[in-house]
Amino acid sequence: MEDIPLSILFGILVFLILLSAFFSSSETGLMTLNRYRLRHLAQVNHAGARRAQKLLERPDRLIGLILLGNNFVNVMASAITTVIALRLGGEPGIAIGAGILTLVILVFAEVTPKTLAALHPERVAFPAAFIYGPLLWLLYPLVWVVNGIANGLLRLLNIHPENGSVDALSQEELRTVVLEAGAMIPKRHQDMLLNIIDLEKVTVEDIMVPRQEISGIDLEDDWDDILDQMTNSQYTRLPVFRDNIDHVVGFVHLRKVLPRLMRGELDRETLEGLIREPLFIPENTPLNRQLLQFQRERRRIGLVVDEYGDIQGLATLEDILEEVVGEFTTDPATSISDFTAETDGSYLVNGMVNVRDLNRALQMDLPTDGPKTLNGMVLEYLEAIPEPGTSLLLSGYPVEIIQTKDNLVKTLRVYTRPHRPSAAQD
Repeated sequence: MEDIPLSILFGILVFLILLSAFFSSSETGLMTLNRYRLRHLAQVNHAGARRAQKLLERPDRLIGLILLGNNFVNVMASAITTVIALRLGGEPGIAIGAGILTLVILVFAEVTPKTLAALHPERVAFPAAFIYGPLLWLLYPLVWVVNGIANGLLRLLNIHPENGSVDALSQEELRTVVLEAGAMIPKRHQDMLLNIIDLEKVTVEDIMVPRQEISGIDLEDDWDDILDQMTNSQYTRLPVFRDNIDHVVGFVHLRKVLPRLMRGELDRETLEGLIREPLFIPENTPLNRQLLQFQRERRRIGLVVDEYGDIQGLATLEDILEEVVGEFTTDPATSISDFTAETDGSYLVNGMVNVRDLNRALQMDLPTDGPKTLNGMVLEYLEAIPEPGTSLLLSGYPVEIIQTKDNLVKTLRVYTRPHRPSAAQD
């Protein structure tokens, strides 16, 4: 190399540093690609994505190729630097040249290109994939030898690269993935995905219509009253029972009843012939399992029973879907009259409102793992039927009892801003 001009040696050195930067950045870019987006782009025939996906099918070969190239150019750069240092400063210049080369490679061939690739992996990885494909084919024998030796060492440690594990995500890990997606998933869709993940934590008892609020047809009633109820019902499916809900007969779909009523063909015998047997649901059934059961049974409504078989409430497919997408219909069981806004920022709330509905409607954070209604929370907290005017804190929220009736708290005043104790109170 003594005959090669310094200008050419410096040019070769710069070229080797650029190659080193290419290998470093492409390694980071390829390894940090979003695998889901990569798979999508490959499916829509994006050329760079398809080549990158093919390379990543055997990451050991890709890493072997990149490290082979990167180490080769770094060693060559070190040799060129040694020659330049000897010409310019003799043997003392070697140490100076090594220090300068280390700094240059660290800044220009490692940190900067890898940071750029981490921030914009697709811009770096897809063009690099066009180069690595032919390069891997050209250097395959050498890559195969390197990988064979490396994989042999791994097998001595009882590690088998070809059996790379693909661990399933747990529920909490999946929740973290959705939350960390940030702007990649619209807020509305993110909320829906989180609700789907949380279906396993919610049971039918949490979303059911309580027993005392079930609206149904009593076959013991006068026929004119039954006809009036079916004509004016706010629901399309009604439970049918004799005397009370404990003697349920089944469910009737008003869409099948009303045409016969309009033609004057409906009587008690015809009505009973349209009744479908009831579906009973254990109260602790998770919503994700009940959703599948509704689909399997081709049903939309069922009666919730406790461990003794007593009917506790009624659950519908719509109630489960609203846990995912939010309320999309006006539910008479939880009407806007359950929450009346006051001028002081408080709300008058029906004591029988479901705690989950209250949290959703007023953006509160009351616990849902205890009593299911606001009345139940108050009674559990006080362990007595309170008098009107009683004030208390429920999970930090100020609550005032307005009206009680029949051993129930009928109306409460709720403040949606949690009470924060002052420093003096602390």
